[in-house]
Amino acid sequence: MEDPAAVPALRRFTWEEIGQRTGRGPPPQERWLVIERKVYDISHFYRRHPGGSRVIGHYAGQDATDPFIAFHLDKALVKKYMSPLLIGELAPDQPSFEPSKNKKLVEDFRELRATVEKMGLLKPNRTFFILYLCHILVLDVAAWLTIWYFGASTVPFLFSAVLLGTVQAQAGWLQHDFGHLSVFSKSRWNHWVHKFVIGHLKGAPASWWNHLHFQHHAKPNCFRKDPDVNMHPLFFALGKTLSVELGVQKKKFMPYNHQHKYFFIIGPPALVPLYFQWYIFYFVVQRKQWVDLAWMLTFYIRFFLTYLPLLGVKGILGLHLLVRFIESNWFVWITQMNHIPMHIDYDKNVDWFSTQLQATCNVHQSLFNDWFSGHLNFQIEHHLFPTMPRHNYWKVAPLVKSLCAKHGIEYQCKPLLTAFADIVHSLKDSGDLWLDAYLHK
Repeated sequence: MEDPAAVPALRRFTWEEIGQRTGRGPPPQERWLVIERKVYDISHFYRRHPGGSRVIGHYAGQDATDPFIAFHLDKALVKKYMSPLLIGELAPDQPSFEPSKNKKLVEDFRELRATVEKMGLLKPNRTFFILYLCHILVLDVAAWLTIWYFGASTVPFLFSAVLLGTVQAQAGWLQHDFGHLSVFSKSRWNHWVHKFVIGHLKGAPASWWNHLHFQHHAKPNCFRKDPDVNMHPLFFALGKTLSVELGVQKKKFMPYNHQHKYFFIIGPPALVPLYFQWYIFYFVVQRKQWVDLAWMLTFYIRFFLTYLPLLGVKGILGLHLLVRFIESNWFVWITQMNHIPMHIDYDKNVDWFSTQLQATCNVHQSLFNDWFSGHLNFQIEHHLFPTMPRHNYWKVAPLVKSLCAKHGIEYQCKPLLTAFADIVHSLKDSGDLWLDAYLHK
């Protein structure tokens, strides 16, 4: 039996030492992070991280306890695989997270997380998700029956396109549930069904969604870390700080002072049919994600086999483009209403609660809003607890509001149409800030 005294003691580190290991600067570009006071060297592991190299790399040099807890279901199993990466722990005189973070707020949020677990709010109601999948399948069949029974004239063609556009939007919300591990207790079960929903029902790769979306959740609205704001500065000037910075640097890739107008051209109508639709194929081939590609092809094979006899080649291509156009408008307005009007800046390494609250807002609850947005009208709760089943968001919302009130943090919640309008208003404001800085600073 090994003598415990012979086991070498863990090395002790300070936050100053850890903060220097961000992966930036001259070689060796080490990457360290902290989880529950343990220090891990991810310099080589981060490229093999199952959730993607960037999502874990974004926390290099920082405390990653809260995102680690938020993203993983079987934490004991994950820690087992992390043990070879353990190089030490925080020195006894060091706080459990960076001294710059709000100690009381961090502690209160972790207490809230424990309360959520005790209340069972992380446990899914699988009947909800089965019925949700069934309603998508019913709409999908109804779209085909519409053209099969009524023919391919204008009215049934357009009605079928609306039904199929609804299928794509709603399947998008459902794959989001499986992607966030919100339906099954085992991660691999969620991953399997995720591939079916996003691949066979939508024709998109699960690996692509994982690569982008987990980064967004890890560092929402943080430029160069959240891919959802990568449209800055090539197409849009986003956020007050970044827009002024762009103007001061005299950079002009687009006439940003008119971005609230051309958003209606290159934003909602174009994102899916003119970009996502084609980029996803490049993504899976370039990364050799052959399983995802196979699932994607089953969508296109099914679509063409079922509609080609009814519509012909030109008709089926027109239907597919129209469906993607409907899906794109639906997707962009819903996903951007919670984030573009909010704070956008570089990563300031603030606590998990503040990170999510400053980058997200909610939309009023109603049966329609819940369905139309896939419950992303509860974006704040979703970002704080990304594995929580969406049917429980409304239950945790009062607790989140209470914590916000206690710490003087604004909890934004607005009507749906106001949220849509705020996208345009925020683009106009940031465009005006850019122009003023470009001309006068």
